[in-house]
Amino acid sequence: MADSISDQLTADMKDAMRAGDKVRLGAIRRARAAVKNAEIETGGSLDDDGTVKVMRVMARQHEESIEQFTAAGRDELVEKEKAELAVLEAYLPAQLDEAAVEKVVAEVIAAEGATSIKDMGGVMKAVMARLGSSADGRVVSEAAKRLLNG
Repeated sequence: MADSISDQLTADMKDAMRAGDKVRLGAIRRARAAVKNAEIETGGSLDDDGTVKVMRVMARQHEESIEQFTAAGRDELVEKEKAELAVLEAYLPAQLDEAAVEKVVAEVIAAEGATSIKDMGGVMKAVMARLGSSADGRVVSEAAKRLLNG
């Protein structure tokens, strides 16, 4: 993809405006605003990895909202959150499944010589450097805890 994710967001926002797609337009506008806020905080423009991190945080927030609205029986809000989450997920790279993440964590543990939960920080840093945005940090953390404890 030649365009950056930010450029793609801008183009898709214009398309959503022309099409009158309010859900898509709202989700993209919120994503662009979050990226812009992150750029202001860092003092420079974000590369695609930085943009993906911001959008992953937003996706996680939508997932948490879906859980809370489901528990509260607010079906109309659940549907709205799911629709916005689907828009965000279109911009995020595919996630590795738990088995693939666990395999990489095991390789890093062996390479680092990690033996206990005290080594968790080094393992997490090495795994996230290797996998980047293709794995959720929570999944990596759970796999590392499981393998270092067991």
